[in-house]
This record gives sequence, C-alpha cells and structure tokens, in this order.
Amino acid sequence: MSTQPGPTAPDAAAPDAAALDAADPLAHLRERYVGSETPLVYFDGNSLGRPLRVTAERLTTFVEAEWGGRLIRGWDESWMELPLVVGDEIAAACLGAAPGQTTVGDSTTVLLYKALRAACALRPGRHEVVLCRDDFPTDRYVAASVARELGLTLRWVEVDPAAGVSTEDVAAQLSGDTAVVLLSHVAYRSAWLADAEAITRAAHDVGAVVLWDLSHSVGSVPLALDEWGVDLAVGCTYKYLGGGPGSPAFVYAAQRHHHVLDQPVTGWMGHADPFAMGPDWAPAPGIRRMISGTPPVVGMLALRDTVATIAEVGMTAVRAKSVSLTSYAIELADALLAPLGARVASPRDPARRGGHVTVDHPAMREVVARLWERDVIPDYRDPGGLRVGLAPLSTSFAEVEAGMRAAAEVLASS
Repeated sequence: MSTQPGPTAPDAAAPDAAALDAADPLAHLRERYVGSETPLVYFDGNSLGRPLRVTAERLTTFVEAEWGGRLIRGWDESWMELPLVVGDEIAAACLGAAPGQTTVGDSTTVLLYKALRAACALRPGRHEVVLCRDDFPTDRYVAASVARELGLTLRWVEVDPAAGVSTEDVAAQLSGDTAVVLLSHVAYRSAWLADAEAITRAAHDVGAVVLWDLSHSVGSVPLALDEWGVDLAVGCTYKYLGGGPGSPAFVYAAQRHHHVLDQPVTGWMGHADPFAMGPDWAPAPGIRRMISGTPPVVGMLALRDTVATIAEVGMTAVRAKSVSLTSYAIELADALLAPLGARVASPRDPARRGGHVTVDHPAMREVVARLWERDVIPDYRDPGGLRVGLAPLSTSFAEVEAGMRAAAEVLASS
C-alpha cells in the first residue's frame, strides 16, 4: 500500500483547494480556532491540536467563578466527579462506549502502565504480551517494564514501517500463553489503521485480553469499543481532542471487568471511601478504581470544548473530512513531491489510513527544520519522514495546499 506511482506534472492530479473548502460542510468550524486567521500552516494537529477560542472564556470563568469563587467547595460541588463526567463525554462522542467505563487522569504513559498491569492481572498464569516492534516508543518501553516486573515474555509483531499490523500478523503470535495484546489503533509513523474488531476477536479466541492505544485515532477515526468487545483502552487528549499541552489522558475498561479490575497505583482517590482515610486500600466500585491521585481539574477544561464540538457534528462527519484531507495531501504529494524523489509512506487505501500522512525522503529532517522557519509546521519522524497531521475540525484544504507547495519548494532547493 506504500508503493509510489510514477511522477506526474505538478497540479495535474490535484483538485482545487478553494472548491474543496467551499464544499466542506465543516469549513465553518475553522474560524472557532485561535490562529486560524493567520497564514501559518499547521500540519501537527496529531501532536498538539489548536485551541478553541471559547476555551479562553472557559478558563477565565473557571479562575474567577469556580476556583476563585467557590474555592475548596468546588470539590464537593463538581470536581470530585469531573474525571468520570469528562470520561463519559469522551466515551459518548468518540469511543462508542456506554457511560461508566471511561475516566480521565494521569498521563498516557501512566495510564498505559496501569491498564497493562490490570490487563495482565486478568489472565494469571499466562506469560506473554504481544505487541508491535514499530509501535510508539512509550508503549514498547512500558511493556518492557511490566514484563520485567512480572516475569513475562514479549512477543513482537514485525511490520513494514510504511504499513502496520494486520490481523494475520497478530494471529501468528497468539497462543494459549498470551495474556495481553497491546497495540496502537493507528500507527504513529505511517497512520496505518488496524482492524481493531478483527484483532480483538482473534485475541479473545485464544483467551487473551486486548489493550488498545487510541492516541492517534480518538477524535479522528470512529470507534466502537463496546461493539468490538474491547477490554481496555487508553488515549491522550492533546491531539485531536484539543486538551492542550500535557492534558490528561483517558482510560476505558469494559464494565464486565470492573469487579476484578486490579491496577497497581492505588491512590486515595480510587478508594471506595476516600475520606475515611483508613489503614487499608479498598477499591472503589466501577471505573473509579482506575483513578489514583487528585484529578487534574484545570487540565480537563479545554478538552471538554473540543469533545463538545465533535459531539455537535458527529464522528461520521469528522471521519469524512479527515479522509478528504489526507487524500488531498496524498494527491499533492504525488503531484509536487514525487517528482523530487519523495514517496508516500502511508496507506493509500483510506479504509486503512488514519488522520495523518507521512512522506519519506532522505532530506526531510532538514526540510522540516526549514519549513518551521517559514511558519509551516509539520512533524518529522525517522527514517526521513515528513508527517502531515491534519485535524479535521480546524484544517482547511487551502492550508493543505499551501503547506505542500512550501514543502516542495524547500525540498527542491535542498
């Protein structure tokens, strides 16, 4: 799927950006974002999303009315329940999950650790974790740490970095000793979109538990965690969910596991009675037991605005815009960058592609650095990948065209 067609004349295959923007049913949302009125081209929405203008108002109101006005009373009035409230908002708008199965708090890394330990505890007596060799480093590092702690073996799925894991790849590594399958739904490098439903089913067929990292799919790709039978999932909120730098991650755990869910970071906020201050830890009922420490209240505010916007338009419309944006970026890459020796290193089939596109060339590290100097902000990923992250709610087709033309100009002069 990463094969490159022969070079075409510039603009031969690329439709008109103005016409695409005029026909875009989500185009009106762009003006809601800070900075959308500037000529800056932002191709890194899959690393850090733009903020909504309304978020500035929310933060001001919070400081003046809630924090400043209610002070410590805020905990009793709303803050204690906020991780569960926001978790349910994310679940309803983005995850395809019923209420009571998702909570917000901690970083993605910490929640990944907690969820993986909890997943392993669901399958005592099994000794293997299946994961992808080309997955995001944190996933691999956390898995290695848990394997050392519990005496487990890691079984690696080897993949083409320009593609990603298939159901067949995973099935080949499964056995009666598989405790957990840990995979990213969308590959951070290539944007390969894994078949979560089929892989989950294959893992369940051998009695294993599945933990999905949704960081590059939530808010970009429709999810149906309950329907797919997913056991656990984690994801960050500062990419397509617009939570801002360092905003807290979320964790999902299917209700059928709650009565035995055992996670290792047993803080007071996950206690059945936090204010009893008792000598021993007793887990809270339901998903609350995945909470450890004091909820990051301020860090949850911005993401609520983006989640509300997603709920307003629906994930079907978001996905349609995402597919159109990435398809347009590929067309421009073929027309403008392929003649310069670059190649698309993402799936060409939109059914197998998430919300970003990677274009490879040996000079891309230098190209990205020079683009940043021109206020064109893509991402770089080894080996030689210019990563174009397109946020469906805030990115215009004109922005895509301007950025790809700039990339071609810089690459031509490299």
